[in-house]
Amino acid sequence: MKVGILADSHDHLHALRAAARTMLTAGVEHIIWAGDFVAPFALPPIQSVRVPVTGVLGNNDGERLFLARRFAEFGWELQPKFAFPTLGTVRFAVHHEQEPVDALAHSGLYDVVVYGHTHELDVRRVGDALVINPGETCGWLTGSATCVVLELESLEPTVVNLKF
Repeated sequence: MKVGILADSHDHLHALRAAARTMLTAGVEHIIWAGDFVAPFALPPIQSVRVPVTGVLGNNDGERLFLARRFAEFGWELQPKFAFPTLGTVRFAVHHEQEPVDALAHSGLYDVVVYGHTHELDVRRVGDALVINPGETCGWLTGSATCVVLELESLEPTVVNLKF
């Protein structure tokens, strides 16, 4: 199974369409979105992939009620702070900001810890956990729009530079 990982899309529709094409081409079966969607109109490009999405709200997600309604309409899961999905046998912890990341990773409760917020790509091991910040899907701050495709069987992440 492959999982697509996004964060910090900040309404960049061209980047989101590129991320959706990437997810479709890679054959992802689930998407984890670590916040800062910003507005509800940013969701349909990812909805076009037609797979379940687990998301958490970020600090720039102001229209929270409408975001929650759109997530529900698409049959997706949106949590205010933390999400803890288990996909296959892989246990995830998802949070927008970086503060709890190392503690979650060191806890031994999760195989993969996903976060966003910093707009910086971060793929590393902390104890037995794989930590992933997919960078910024929008590319606004760094000029590099990225996402990650994670193969669950091997826990092998692939960083994808989005072209749009």
